[in-house]
Formats: sequence, C-alpha cells, structure tokens
Amino acid sequence: MQSEIINRIGLFTKNLGLNENTIGGLRKEFPDIHFTYCYDDDIMDSMPLQEFDDFNLYLVDGNEHCLKFTSNIDAATGVVIAEVVTE
Repeated sequence: MQSEIINRIGLFTKNLGLNENTIGGLRKEFPDIHFTYCYDDDIMDSMPLQEFDDFNLYLVDGNEHCLKFTSNIDAATGVVIAEVVTE
C-alpha cells in the first residue's frame, strides 16, 4: 500500500462522512484493500496512522494468516476506520 492511497482513503471518508455507505464506496473504489469499520475506543495498544476529527485510520497486516495492527505501510493489507465518538 502507498501513503498516497491512505491519504485518498482519509479524504474520501472525510468528504462523505463515516457510515456504512462510505465503507461500501471505499470497497468499490479500492477493491484490493480490506476495510473494517469500528469505534476508536475498541482499539487497544495501537496508534493511528492518521487522525481526523471524527475518525482515525489504522493499518492492518494480514500477510501471515493472522491479522495484526501495523505501522508499516508496505506490509498493510487493510485499513481500519475507527469512529471517534465524543460526548
């Protein structure tokens, strides 16, 4: 994966807002990337690659048949878009 793609994913999500339709649009736009949508407070012990007001982007590496968070863009096979909820 390239940092340019990560930037495009962030802008795509920011422009459309984070919801299930946006995730579907990302899957169509980037069919080779696995996308997961969750809440940011569900993620422990990992730092986001990019932070936005309403969501954070994390990278996932699934190359060894077991998913794990990574900061290595070259090893990333997926992106977690984690919604930030402020109350």
